[in-house]
Amino acid sequence: MTDLPPPPPEAPLLRTLSPALLGLERGLRAWLDGPRRYPLSTMTRAALEGVTVDLRRQADALEVDRPLLVVILMGGTGVGKSSLLNALAGGTIARASFTRPTTRDPVVYYHESVKPDRLDSALRHCRLVPHDRPSLAQKILVDTPDLDSNDLSNREKLLHVLPVADVVLYVGSQEKYHDDIGWQLFLQQRRRRAFAFVMNKWDRCVHGAGSGMRPDEDLLRDLKAEGFENPLLFRTCAQAWIDAAQASGEGAAAPVARLTPANLPEGEQFAELLQWLEMGLNRLEIEAIKARGVGQLLQQMEEYLAAASPPDLTEAATRTRKAWAGPLAEEAAATTEVLLNTLEPYQAEIEHHFTVEGQRRFRGIMGGYLHLINRTKYVGASLRDKVPFLPKPRDGAAAPASWDASRFARACSEIAANRQLDARGKALANRLLVEADAQGFALKVLADPVEAASKTDWRQRYALAMSEVLHQVEKQRTEPTGPRRYVQAVLGFLADWAPPVALVCAIGYFLLKAFNVSQQNPAPQIGWLDLALPLFVTLAILVILHVLIALLLPLRWSQIRGEFKSRLEKRLQQELENVYGPVPEDVAALLLAERRQVEKLAGETHEVASWLHLREQSASVTGLYGK
Repeated sequence: MTDLPPPPPEAPLLRTLSPALLGLERGLRAWLDGPRRYPLSTMTRAALEGVTVDLRRQADALEVDRPLLVVILMGGTGVGKSSLLNALAGGTIARASFTRPTTRDPVVYYHESVKPDRLDSALRHCRLVPHDRPSLAQKILVDTPDLDSNDLSNREKLLHVLPVADVVLYVGSQEKYHDDIGWQLFLQQRRRRAFAFVMNKWDRCVHGAGSGMRPDEDLLRDLKAEGFENPLLFRTCAQAWIDAAQASGEGAAAPVARLTPANLPEGEQFAELLQWLEMGLNRLEIEAIKARGVGQLLQQMEEYLAAASPPDLTEAATRTRKAWAGPLAEEAAATTEVLLNTLEPYQAEIEHHFTVEGQRRFRGIMGGYLHLINRTKYVGASLRDKVPFLPKPRDGAAAPASWDASRFARACSEIAANRQLDARGKALANRLLVEADAQGFALKVLADPVEAASKTDWRQRYALAMSEVLHQVEKQRTEPTGPRRYVQAVLGFLADWAPPVALVCAIGYFLLKAFNVSQQNPAPQIGWLDLALPLFVTLAILVILHVLIALLLPLRWSQIRGEFKSRLEKRLQQELENVYGPVPEDVAALLLAERRQVEKLAGETHEVASWLHLREQSASVTGLYGK
């Protein structure tokens, strides 16, 4: 550590990086605050929230011509952090105690040319100690509370200040150089901060004790295992230098050669540490550390974004939609049966409606005949709602005074929903989620949309479907196509003309017989059968035609039930597929859009990180970072 290279010439500034970091911070903040379908884990969100704070902090720190380097002293109780800072400062500025060694408040040692409002907000509320040493003009030294303090507030103060650090000077001693709390904190922070190490109280180290390995050798071995090939490790006796400074009266700001404490143990390196802080960390080194710190921050941001990136579920969505076809068809069939069961008690009403609509195509005598027959036939059904002692269907919809297919369908749908359909809707949602899980679709993003689809107003949809199907069947029966159309045309022609023609013929026959006077039959005998003949003939024709209509154009519920069921099942399957079918693909499309947002943000981050990688090569700071 004694042969440090001379400071290189001035290097290009990093000020141009500040707008890029601010842009990344705004993009990341907007993404975090925006709506998302893919949920973030608590830890990932917390990590990304921390990244946004660090991006803002780094951008603010770089928005100057000469960025400041913050060096934080971190270590456990009694390792001599405060003594080390006092030795570096050449005076007692940090509290150091042998009876109860502890630092309750962070101490900020900074050059007097730096205005306090330029300090990070985390440092402004600490104990500020200015100095006039030009060699430390761009460096800020911070003594922090003990990381293993029993007072939790001390740990909180350390964690509050730690994000500000560019370089962490990890201070240990023979007793505390690898304690668990400090080592875990080092492992958490090593990818964002530069680390140098101090083995303080070097004179008290026990050589060859325990495992036969000195504490510094043991620490170097562990650091190498963590990827630090050539870590900076300084072996110091800070208290000896404080005593020498007090004895000389010149302070640590004087040339190191003029402060040579007596009886320094072999290998003591406080002078090298001070020279490294003053001379080794020149402007080029500072900017390289800044670049490396920002680069590692951006690398972590890329990793966090990769963890937060939604999966591409396009193929899984296609498989899921195909897998849902079976359950939706089964549900449509089961729902159709439930709805049909609610119609069964009203067969007479349905038949009457279809018959009334069907008889509108008949005119004249046949039309009047069918109207009279239908009213006589329906009187029993219509009287059920008027006569108290006649039986009525249980849980049934009241027969409407005048037929309203929509109202009738809504009433039946309400009954069906109250009985079974509401429960079936919840069961269907669970079944669809099971099918989706089998196809590899993430349920955490699909459960809510499927649940929302199950809460659709299915009663209204079922009522509308029943009403439409009733109209379709009615139209198909009253306005048939194909062979039925010709049969209806022939029957309609016969029904309109056969009865009046038969009546005219019967009346003509009666008149002919009545006025058939001859020598052999001077007074024809007209009986009651002759008088009733036109009526009987016409009635016979009407009955025959009625039988043909019933056989060839049936309007009975038993004949139209199958057609109604088939149409209603297809209609309900279409409704279910319209609501549930697009859900996987819609969710996958939203996730894909979110994924592209993350990829765009990650791409911008990588672009800035690549630019910074070149800046890192401009100075030798690799020893401060592990792989």
